[in-house]
Amino acid sequence: MNSYNSIADDFYVNMQLQTTMDLPQSRDSLLHFFEQVQRRFPKMRNLTTRERETFLEEDKEDGTYRWVSADARKLSSGIINPNSFEDSTQLHAEVLSIIPYSLSISHLDCESLNLVYGFDFTYRGNHNLLLAETLGLPPAFDELSEIPGCQILGYEPSLQITLDGELRTQCRLSFETRTLPFSMRTGDYPEEQLSVYLALRRVDSLLIHEKFESEIERLAEIGRGILDSYVVGNILRPLQKAISNH
Repeated sequence: MNSYNSIADDFYVNMQLQTTMDLPQSRDSLLHFFEQVQRRFPKMRNLTTRERETFLEEDKEDGTYRWVSADARKLSSGIINPNSFEDSTQLHAEVLSIIPYSLSISHLDCESLNLVYGFDFTYRGNHNLLLAETLGLPPAFDELSEIPGCQILGYEPSLQITLDGELRTQCRLSFETRTLPFSMRTGDYPEEQLSVYLALRRVDSLLIHEKFESEIERLAEIGRGILDSYVVGNILRPLQKAISNH
């Protein structure tokens, strides 16, 4: 069992390849691509189209499932509540290994390659206040928060860093709260998902010797290192504890 599954209510890992040129949109090309995905993951059998984006998905009954989608200039895949960290990386690497042959995507046709680790916490309460109390406010904001009658209406801190001198490997830690002003006025808070995201991004075309699957594995290794050395101990565990204490 993936250790991250015990921290949040849902843990998921999504990949997105943003291309510079349009992907093939013919029926034959897309079906061939999804058939190749299904050969590697036979349980993926539900093919649907939503708002011009075509999805191939597994059944969602057991709470753990995979999905792959294709849009005009975007190829995506994801796994929700994977049984192991390796499972999530395998899905994305397999999908990316197929695309040069099934969709004619070359190493040049890469605007960005993204890998996102998402953690959803179910919480009935004020998400923004919870984050402020758990993570703290920057010192420059302390006095502002002490204004009489002050309530924090929105607090979604975000930090983006680069991991190389050419700015091609980037990392962003961000939060998404779902508390509405109406709930703050009435004091009636529904159960909603408070989300934490760690996103890794490779921008610009790949070099001639680089492969998409090797690049996503590199991003996954970086992401796991950041999760284990910083995010779990400083962000996720404190949030889990704060929610359990409310």
